[in-house]
Amino acid sequence: MQKTLVVLVTVVVIVGGYVWLTYNRLITTNETISSQWAQVETQYQRRFDLIPSLVESVKGVMIQEQKIFGELAEARAHYAGAGSSNQKAEAATQVEGSFARLLAIMENYPQLKSYENVQTLMAQLEGTENRISVERKRYNDSVKDFNVMIKRIPAKWIASSLGFSEKDYFEAMKGSENAPKVNLQN
Repeated sequence: MQKTLVVLVTVVVIVGGYVWLTYNRLITTNETISSQWAQVETQYQRRFDLIPSLVESVKGVMIQEQKIFGELAEARAHYAGAGSSNQKAEAATQVEGSFARLLAIMENYPQLKSYENVQTLMAQLEGTENRISVERKRYNDSVKDFNVMIKRIPAKWIASSLGFSEKDYFEAMKGSENAPKVNLQN
């Protein structure tokens, strides 16, 4: 009887310890994902802070391209009103599309490149785009680690019983693989 009790207590302690360690790993990984998403949003904010300056610099030279400027302002507003990570990612993709059209327009207006403030802002935005790419990858890596963790047995049972569920990856919107079309005839 005493041996059975010792074995039972040992099993309970081992299982309890495993559940405790698994819960702590899930919490840590979940917080890593939140932190990585915050880094993505930080870079988005940097982009959104730089875009108006670039737009204002370009506006002085290109009054006729008001549609692109309006689209950028609308996309920034859409992002500001987004609630979930998926909505924010969708809004950020909308900004990227408008911004890509602006870049294509700028390529067709070589005189813009000669303005120092435009060059500086473009370099800062290019750096920001690289940072966004890096932070998105880190976010997706964290999501992958978490999703793998909660799918493995026995952590799968613990995760589901504690309310942890699979996280969504950041994915590009459909059609983003196509270069934007720019019509300068308007």
